[in-house]
Amino acid sequence: MNKAQLVEAIADKLGGRQQAADAVDAVLDAMVRAVVAGDRVSVTGFGSFEKVDRPARYARNPQTGERVRVKKTSVPRFRAGQGFKDLVAGTKKLPKGGEVSVKKAPKGSLSGGASATVKKAAAKKATTAKKAAAKTAVAKKTTAKTAVAKKVVAKTAAAKKATPAAKKTTATAKKTATTAKKTTATAKKTAPAAKKATAKTTAPAKKTTARKTTAKKTTARKK
Repeated sequence: MNKAQLVEAIADKLGGRQQAADAVDAVLDAMVRAVVAGDRVSVTGFGSFEKVDRPARYARNPQTGERVRVKKTSVPRFRAGQGFKDLVAGTKKLPKGGEVSVKKAPKGSLSGGASATVKKAAAKKATTAKKAAAKTAVAKKTTAKTAVAKKVVAKTAAAKKATPAAKKTTATAKKTATTAKKTTATAKKTAPAAKKATAKTTAPAKKTTARKTTAKKTTARKK
């Protein structure tokens, strides 16, 4: 039985082939990741999977008989549980109602199933990458909009700060203009008074000059 046959065998129990394939992939992925991390995966009645370290050693090439040094490595190991051993040995009978009908695997299923799984995984990765790229593009646009909004807010704040100063300047200009108007009005009021005072001062002086001239003429006539 290969993976495709296993999926077909449990498809009816899980509600469809896709659900069965997802379940098998999820179980195998979880087991492989746990063993790679150094954990022991134990399923009661079935067996256990674990990681075993093999030290460096010398071995012989079966073709040439030459002695070869093998590097230190780690390998996965499966130990069947007692219940599994008893069922295989025939000392125990399989429970009824759980018969598994194994269909013939399609041509190339040993590699085709794996390649299909790889293709699906690649398609999922490509879709995830496209979604991530789209999200990144949206995030960049949002960041640009936020930056523009911040600039607008900064300009508005600067404008608000400048407005009171402008208002103060305008108010000062208005006060200055009012003061200038008052000064002009005062000057206009003062001008007629000054003209009148000049006229009064000039008139007596003219009369005095005329009197002096008349007196001189009189004196000349007497002589």
